[in-house]
Amino acid sequence: MKKVYAKKKLGQHFLVNKQVAREIADDWARESSAIIEVGPGKGVLTDLLIEWNIPTHAIEKDERMRDILLDILEENQITFGDALKIDLEKLVDDLSWNDEKIWLVSNLPYNISVPLMMKFTRVENIKYMTLMFQKEVGEKIVPNSNKKNIMNSLMAICCNYFDCKQLCKVHPGSFAPPPEVESVVISFKRWDHPTIPLREFDSYEQFLRRLFAFKRKQIGTILKRTYEKSRLLDALNECGISTTDRAESLDLLTIQTLYQKLKRNVKMNS
Repeated sequence: MKKVYAKKKLGQHFLVNKQVAREIADDWARESSAIIEVGPGKGVLTDLLIEWNIPTHAIEKDERMRDILLDILEENQITFGDALKIDLEKLVDDLSWNDEKIWLVSNLPYNISVPLMMKFTRVENIKYMTLMFQKEVGEKIVPNSNKKNIMNSLMAICCNYFDCKQLCKVHPGSFAPPPEVESVVISFKRWDHPTIPLREFDSYEQFLRRLFAFKRKQIGTILKRTYEKSRLLDALNECGISTTDRAESLDLLTIQTLYQKLKRNVKMNS
């Protein structure tokens, strides 16, 4: 079989560390009833995932991997295409997996890791995720994963919808070719009843973008352009937030409460 080399433009770094691969492949296997793997590449994880005898489907952008993956999976178990463009809810429906507890596994391309994760978050049937990130991004997702423990929009949205934990750290030498950065694997379990429901995902995300757009500026300065002043002050007061506080100093519950009060009580400026 022709040797397939990593393409830089696709952000490919093939996982070769078997111990890390096994840790990922064992993460949510006992809790899930179906698996979607995004970006299987040469199938290192795929080989381990199918050992669980759980219905499995792979999404792969690189057509060069076709023959490799067809040695592991049947043709109807593979969708070739860009995961960012594929309608995942339709795919779940086509697979008749609407009643399944889906576990999504991916060694994410670092350059599109956040957009992909946001896309996965929107699919309610994805109950579990095990995702590889650049360490710097992973530390923005998991609370207490770094000494500073600074709140940010990524943490505020991920932790609203999932219980997020660090599964393992991954050294560059675990990949071929090795990336120039350390990596981390994050394990996600979807909350059954998130504080901000999934139907409000877009409005919550927009709120967080505004709140953290200028994270070192004072909250009163940031939000006064968007919300009517007196009602903004009332909402901040009810949440115990000073106009001089900064968004990165808030905890998740305070952010969620502020969003709910502003959404319900404050009219947007035109």
